[in-house]
Amino acid sequence: MSAARSRVRVAAVAASASLAVALTACSGGPPAAPEVDADQDKPFVLTDVSNLTEVAQLTGPGAMNDTEAAAVAGTDLGSMTNLGDRTYFFFGDTFGQRDPESIGGQGGIWRSNVSAWTTDDDPADGITFDGWAPADDLGWAEALVEGDHDPNDGEGEVTKIPTHGFAISDTLYIAYMSVSYWGEPGAWDANYAGLAKSTDQGETWTALDGPRWPGDSNFVQVAPVIVSDGGEEYVYFWTIPSGRFGGVALMRVPAAEESVEDLSAYSYFAGTGEDGAPFWSTAMTDAELVVEGTIGELSVMFSEHLDRWLMTYSDDGNAYIREGLTPWGPWNDPILLVSRSDYPGLYSPYMNPRYATDGGRRIHFSLSLWGPYNVFWFSVDLEKAS
Repeated sequence: MSAARSRVRVAAVAASASLAVALTACSGGPPAAPEVDADQDKPFVLTDVSNLTEVAQLTGPGAMNDTEAAAVAGTDLGSMTNLGDRTYFFFGDTFGQRDPESIGGQGGIWRSNVSAWTTDDDPADGITFDGWAPADDLGWAEALVEGDHDPNDGEGEVTKIPTHGFAISDTLYIAYMSVSYWGEPGAWDANYAGLAKSTDQGETWTALDGPRWPGDSNFVQVAPVIVSDGGEEYVYFWTIPSGRFGGVALMRVPAAEESVEDLSAYSYFAGTGEDGAPFWSTAMTDAELVVEGTIGELSVMFSEHLDRWLMTYSDDGNAYIREGLTPWGPWNDPILLVSRSDYPGLYSPYMNPRYATDGGRRIHFSLSLWGPYNVFWFSVDLEKAS
């Protein structure tokens, strides 16, 4: 998912079809669920970021991981989910063969999504993958839930793109969008958004019949975090439409498998009362935006260092980071995280609390670059008001 896909997707479909025929604080345990604090009167404390560093290339030719052995020559995204001592990286459209001169998402041996897992608990020098789940007998990464790979004409399903994942007990979930059309840069259409699950550490996956959200809704791409709210655990989802042209809404569901898989168990942030307490509605049409703007592929985590929420995203140009006082805000003005002038074609900056170091002052994140069409690893320091 990125810029200029409308031109390369047609070539990608044809090339991949023909070639396919021919051929996590670093303690090892998951971070504790943050407690939701509804106090909106606290000051903002994130003043800036500094020391942006490109640490390593994670995927593709020349990467620190030999992903080509898994038939991963080009891929993107890389959102992260923790399960026990494992962290799973969920990638989007993946190609096992790419011409060295290729730009963007094109190539052969096309799969709609793949996942690598790691037990590497030191993000400072990059992340070493331990394996791929699922993988075939050759060691090639397989699709978690394969897309139909229909023509890019808006009539069917071109691909299924994982937008993020989360875990409930020993069950892994991915949220994905069924893409019907890749359009102009930053724009695409979705049939619907749904969930898939794995109960065997990612070795097999099942796309669920429900819940599903309409493709034209504000709940197509998500950033989930399990939180403790009023003594109960919930999965909070910060959500955006398809593409990179909408704002952020917020929904939640009790953190139990039976609830996660039941659309009627979800509720949607519908504003706050005079005391600042949130209203939750069972009707998605009541949802209010918590962040306005042009928000693309987003990630959210709670920063113990700041005692605040952090959101990263791209806007079809630059990558930004924002600070939130509560899950529903207020959210401060965006701070430039990575500039398009330094990294043209950047998108999808994804954080994971497991990869915060230096007492939480430094965060590490994945970032996709459209030109090489691969995923890179970065770090940045958070500057806190004294």
